[in-house]
Amino acid sequence: MAFPQIALTTILAAAAAMFLWGRWRHDLVAVGALLACVLVGIVPSAQAFDGFSHPAVVTVAAVLILSRALQESGTVDLLVQRALPKGLGPGASIAALTALGALLSAFMNNVGALALLMPIGVQIADRQKIPPGQMLMPLAFGSILGGMTTLIGTPPNLIVSAFRAQAEGVGFGMFDFSPVGVPVALAGGAFLVLAARILVPARPRAGAESFEIEVYLTEVCIPPDARAAGMTLREIEAELDEADAIVVGMIRREVRLAAFNPRQRVRAGDILVIEADSAALAAALPALGLELVHERAEVKERTGPPAGVASADGSGQKVAAATQDSELALLEMVVLPASPLVGRSVADVQLRTRYAINMLAISRQGQRSRARLRRLPLQAGDVLLMQGLPERLNSFATQLGCVPLAARSIRLPRLRDAVTAAVIMALAVGAAALGLAPAAVAFTAGALAAVVTGLVPARTVYEAIDWSVIVLLGALIPVAGAMATTGTADLVARFLLHEVAQGNAILGLAAVLVLTMTLSDFMNNAATATVMCPVAIGAAQTLGVSVDPFLIAVAVGASCAFLTPIGHQNNTLILGPGGLRFGDYWRLGLPLEIVVVVVAVPLIVLVWPLNG
Repeated sequence: MAFPQIALTTILAAAAAMFLWGRWRHDLVAVGALLACVLVGIVPSAQAFDGFSHPAVVTVAAVLILSRALQESGTVDLLVQRALPKGLGPGASIAALTALGALLSAFMNNVGALALLMPIGVQIADRQKIPPGQMLMPLAFGSILGGMTTLIGTPPNLIVSAFRAQAEGVGFGMFDFSPVGVPVALAGGAFLVLAARILVPARPRAGAESFEIEVYLTEVCIPPDARAAGMTLREIEAELDEADAIVVGMIRREVRLAAFNPRQRVRAGDILVIEADSAALAAALPALGLELVHERAEVKERTGPPAGVASADGSGQKVAAATQDSELALLEMVVLPASPLVGRSVADVQLRTRYAINMLAISRQGQRSRARLRRLPLQAGDVLLMQGLPERLNSFATQLGCVPLAARSIRLPRLRDAVTAAVIMALAVGAAALGLAPAAVAFTAGALAAVVTGLVPARTVYEAIDWSVIVLLGALIPVAGAMATTGTADLVARFLLHEVAQGNAILGLAAVLVLTMTLSDFMNNAATATVMCPVAIGAAQTLGVSVDPFLIAVAVGASCAFLTPIGHQNNTLILGPGGLRFGDYWRLGLPLEIVVVVVAVPLIVLVWPLNG
């Protein structure tokens, strides 16, 4: 191996290890890999950022904007209303929801499709009395399968098309993926419907009702001689730091107050409602001169418990998912993979001072946590139990990338907006499919039309784009180009063909598919496709066969990450709401991947002949 090949292999191995470790975001790792390639001279510095102008990157951004238009206009709500009739049994409900997720994902961002349908899935699971994981895992997997059926269904398809354009002079068309993708999605969907209730563990979700809030909410009074009298809420919480206490409510002269202002000074006679472990709190109260309220019956008779909470002995008002608009509410919400909350704690976000809401508990991989919540870095898929006014909770969820898990009523959208969004998407798809304009141009024009017509407000258009994906693609495209120019891709391809496939083209095709699928289970799927496309092209050229079937194999494999919650954002998103754990995915995912391989390999050879 020459120095460029050794250096690039080392950089890619280090990047893959960082992807698997998960300590750093994928886009940051990709930028690091790009800069390392520039420093060692593998990628010319003048071409380092050419990837950001690549048509695939532009198309991904435009499709994300159009996806937002479909969501905000209510087009998806109308489809959900038609496609999910009430009265279905558990099996039929799983089938209908999975099919709808796959259909939406063929034409819009599959993370967005899942975010829209996941609260409905939780609601259906509750109504059908089945574990939510058995509803959400087929939905997540189905939405991933649906993405492989069209050019815009998932970023890997756009990347594969771009590499085909480099190798053959023209990329794949809008529906060139469909002859293979649709049968694979149908076979996989059928397997999911039949096997989900058998292979997905029947584990209940750690919902609001299971947090037992009443055990952790304690009322304390402030005597006239207490040191706490005259202190601010921030000062009181600093004193109670060891008990990890949060003041979630206050009663003053028979009036309930939301204790969100940290500068609020307390007075003698005030009653504070503090969220903390009762035993730890009781040991910390004497330093402030606070006393537990033992005569709860008198307090409840005079004022009632603070809205939306329960008293420490469990005899007060029970936790509800929502209260009247003028009262505090408790709401569960799941953290999206692209949320700015990921990696940050409540203290970092200044949750109470900026948003006037409290976080009371976290559920992570089926484990409920209440300790040190203010300092705990949040992760994608965490389920947060939040307290605040309903409008503030909804605003927080929208601004910081969270999906409320409350039962969502189907909106009655303006028919004009819904039709406009559907027409814009149809025109963009039609222009790209008929070759009237390149995909990047067609969908950018569609995105502009969505903004001009007001479907996506201009002030929020950039919020619709997942910039981490854009940065990852822009950074890795030059690295992938270096794989071809340095000969590293040919080395990997020859190893696969000689050592694994023994020179057999069909076995080589299967090896490329399985290797891509395996990498996608642990790496970002766009990164996997970017790295594997040069290998697939090298393998085809070594065998002297068409590159098309090998590139289609990469597209299918990159869209089939079913073994872990980290391989695809949709898998991460259902982790908390489904009450799932890291090891639950392979039980359904491994046989599903076998089904994909068994169906996809002969289909690829049939639709895209090796000697074509």
